[in-house]
Amino acid sequence: MGEGAAIDTESGLVQGARQCASPNQDERPPGCEPGLIVVHGISLPAGKFGGPWIDALFTNTLDPAAHPSFADIAALRVSSHLLVRRDGGLVQYVPLHRRAWHAGQSSHCGRERCNDFSVGIELEGTDELAYEATQYEALAALVQALRASYPSLRMAPVVGHSDIAPGRKTDPGPAFDWGLLAGLLEAGTARG
Repeated sequence: MGEGAAIDTESGLVQGARQCASPNQDERPPGCEPGLIVVHGISLPAGKFGGPWIDALFTNTLDPAAHPSFADIAALRVSSHLLVRRDGGLVQYVPLHRRAWHAGQSSHCGRERCNDFSVGIELEGTDELAYEATQYEALAALVQALRASYPSLRMAPVVGHSDIAPGRKTDPGPAFDWGLLAGLLEAGTARG
């Protein structure tokens, strides 16, 4: 997602993102606007990048026989609003105004059920392997676009899945460079 990319707030779709609709979504609770951005890390199979497996997981078409690790997760009904691939490409699974099923049991600042009030962004990666520079650039551009497009996200904190589900989740993990993301966001704000 480069400069000039935009979000259509009516449809909740990100310009330039490949659309891959997930059935694992529903309406946010009445009057509930997103006010939190949650960063996740995902790779399927673990530590492998590329391929159709993340799309398959989020569209309930993951073949449990395709890899030994898939048997345990094929029945999950999960999604995210967006995925940032290793090359910085974006895939969108759920419109931004709808609730994606990414956070699970979670809490932020004492508020439970983070799916209700957050935007979930997956990064293709692992907890231990460095994320790509292009992923940070795409994520920063996406966060800036979200903050510019939705009043409820203007001051939204950006947190990891591990921050809202400590002890249960570890992603995006110690390999994620929060300082780099903060610097890109600050530079983008200064530019814009």
